[in-house]
Amino acid sequence: MTDSPDQPRYDVIAIGNAIVDVMAPCEDALIEDLGLAKGGMTLIDTARAEELYAAMGPAKEISGGSAANTLAGMAALGARCAFIGQVADDQLGAVFSHDIRAVGVDFDTPKRKAEPPTARCLIFVTPDGERTMNTFLGASQFLPPAALDEALIASAGILYLEGYLWDPEEPRSAMRRAIEVARETGRKVAFTASESFVIDRHGEDFRALIADGLIDILFVNETELASLTGETNFDAGLDALKDSVPVLVATRSAKGAVAIASGERAEVPAEPVAKVVDTTGAGDLFAAGFLTGHAREESLERCLKMGAICAAEVISHYGARPEADLQALVVGA
Repeated sequence: MTDSPDQPRYDVIAIGNAIVDVMAPCEDALIEDLGLAKGGMTLIDTARAEELYAAMGPAKEISGGSAANTLAGMAALGARCAFIGQVADDQLGAVFSHDIRAVGVDFDTPKRKAEPPTARCLIFVTPDGERTMNTFLGASQFLPPAALDEALIASAGILYLEGYLWDPEEPRSAMRRAIEVARETGRKVAFTASESFVIDRHGEDFRALIADGLIDILFVNETELASLTGETNFDAGLDALKDSVPVLVATRSAKGAVAIASGERAEVPAEPVAKVVDTTGAGDLFAAGFLTGHAREESLERCLKMGAICAAEVISHYGARPEADLQALVVGA
């Protein structure tokens, strides 16, 4: 049967960084000694990656990447998902490919034979659960438009794009083409801003996408909202964007989240967590819950609630992929 806008093969197809996370607990003193910006995400080169890895304590390797984490959460909720991202033909590339397929996400992007190696993110987690990320983008920043399966993009109800991947030239071109394909086939486009530094570098592009009506669902956190709009007041920032994006979703960490769609505003508090162990992936899993609800045509408040539940689960343990039964948590809430 041929896919149609009313009968997509996938709920969501995402384009993002294919990264393996290397995570280790540490004390605040090590963050200071290494000159890291606590709680932030810094892009690093090969030499810095080797230096930081040598300074880490016992580490755990977990496949990550923002959009890939979101799809892992969606798959855990029963959504049908596919991923487009670039790995190298190396050990970590094999790890990433295995892990994302093992959670039920289709992934068929051809591996890159040349250098650099598969991307990795070195994550230092302090006792308060804050994560300090240092990302070596490696092969992920060489995703070319030619690697896109345009029929695959057309077969998904929602195309989800990761702002982090807008920085390198090749994947930025690939995502622009993917947006064209989604628009030509009547699909929705969702976009996560990812980090304020990305907006600082590419805010003009993002604001143009919004002004041109190319973004249907926009995810930002409180800081990113301010960077994108220039408004330091949260509500003023929402007001600046609410009429330009059909669905605007803004998260506020412990203060919960707000969504505005077609004049309707919904807000939910953060879900209670016994102990915050690691905030890695909180925004990614929030998007997983929200997008799954949206794909199922749940109410705006219910979408937010699903996002909050998924975010709470992932910050209760190390790693950016869910460990508990998300479907059971969502159904029971």
